[in-house]
Amino acid sequence: METALLGSFVSAMATVMGAVPLLFVKKLSEKWKDVLIAFTAGIMVAASTFGLMPQAIKEAGIFALSVGFILGFVVLDRIEKNIPHIDVENDSGVSQFHAKSLLVIIALFIHNIPEGLSTGFSYASQNESLGPMVAISIGAQNMPEGLVLGVFLLNSNVTKWKSFLIVTLTGLMEMVSAVVGYFTASYIQPLVGYGLAFAAGAMLFIVYKELIPESHGHGYERPSTYSFMFGLLLMIYISYLFT
Repeated sequence: METALLGSFVSAMATVMGAVPLLFVKKLSEKWKDVLIAFTAGIMVAASTFGLMPQAIKEAGIFALSVGFILGFVVLDRIEKNIPHIDVENDSGVSQFHAKSLLVIIALFIHNIPEGLSTGFSYASQNESLGPMVAISIGAQNMPEGLVLGVFLLNSNVTKWKSFLIVTLTGLMEMVSAVVGYFTASYIQPLVGYGLAFAAGAMLFIVYKELIPESHGHGYERPSTYSFMFGLLLMIYISYLFT
């Protein structure tokens, strides 16, 4: 339990780390943003395909993998379709902190729930190395997410420190849902395989719907592609070290 708490805390606080540069600078170059997002995508693809899905089959079989994977994909699809989308380029869309800003904050809270559940399910599995691997991959995705939210809030005329606090709170929501996922899977063991497959579906949806298109939209496709490959290889090496 202590290990699961630590892993979920580190993963959640990666959101906060992503917002730290905003205390000193407000602008991040498009090239570096695309490279970092692509690197994150590679990490998440490796964690899903080499960690989550094989373990889901091992724990519950191919049917559980199929059901959980599709469920994870559909849930993230519904969330992404029905909540506001924010991006770093949104420099002029919001002139003050109003109802739309609040809606975006609530959306990020909701968005972090399945990510936290993914971490919790992973720590509850029989594979002890899976939890740290997923926590690292989710944490890597959380860093640019924290940056994006922080920039959005700054563009909404929210002070730097208040923006930092809001980003921190959204990260803590992920930790809460990770604890819920861990205890649920621990007490209802057959759910673990479905939960791991759910995590894989959710993560790959994020990669192909958000991260890869975002990293290829500003003319830096080639460095982003190399960054993706390095991220994937890094997570494979991490997986090898943990096993």
